[in-house]
Amino acid sequence: MTLAESADGNAAVSLRRLLSGEAPRHGAAPLGFDGLLTRMAVGGWPSAVGLPVKDALASNRDYVDTVIDVDIDSAGRSRDPLRVRRLMQALARSTGTEVSISTLARDEATLSRDAVREYMDALSRIFVIEDQPAWSAHLRSSATLRKEPKRHFCDPSVAVALLGADATALRRDLSFTGQLFESQVVHDLRVLAQPLGGEVYHARDSAGREVDAVIQLPDGHWAGFEVKLGAAAETVDAAAASLREFAANVDGTRADSPVLTVITGTGPSYQRADGVNVVALPSLGM
Repeated sequence: MTLAESADGNAAVSLRRLLSGEAPRHGAAPLGFDGLLTRMAVGGWPSAVGLPVKDALASNRDYVDTVIDVDIDSAGRSRDPLRVRRLMQALARSTGTEVSISTLARDEATLSRDAVREYMDALSRIFVIEDQPAWSAHLRSSATLRKEPKRHFCDPSVAVALLGADATALRRDLSFTGQLFESQVVHDLRVLAQPLGGEVYHARDSAGREVDAVIQLPDGHWAGFEVKLGAAAETVDAAAASLREFAANVDGTRADSPVLTVITGTGPSYQRADGVNVVALPSLGM
């Protein structure tokens, strides 16, 4: 479930209206920073709603064990549980990144690239992982778009469970928590964009310009999202500048004036003077 669906958010900012050009207006997000970390650790599982945090975390670890020991074998042939666990832990450490098959094979040294690819295909078929594909667009410059997908679990809490972490551990490692938050944002955007016929991609060109998430709509319009766990002014300024720089390099045939939005973990939702939106994820809904 999204944050709004699990009642951890209030859906005060509509993605549908945001994509139509409406400026977001909402005060402080309904979930504070510590609450957001706890929600990412617990996850959006319907069965976790109302459970004590300790019990929800234990349930997530049980789910991971079941995937490794039982579920993955339903996607074809029998696989070594130890190797599956090591690969999934490597994926957990790289959640929300463009980690390659070759890098994952090096992390899990007992598996070849072909074996990693086969294991990941099995995890995808049982809906444990879901890649975020690279966007295909025409750029005005000679830069080329990278084609590696970003790696995500079906829910960010799976990565937390695989690494034996909790909200306290996430607070100690804000770099990883930023990756996890990006994965949460992509998860929620996928769910919210689906009724609109939107697909969620990511984009990064050879010159280093990037967008953490791109929603491509059926009519050719697109929207770009930069994800930042923090909401400090300098953080938002840098993210907005990055979005504008990337959008300026996209050929106009993809539809002019894309909606650009910085997604934060906390804080208010509003539109900046430069037209870039700022929306706290706990305030985002259908």
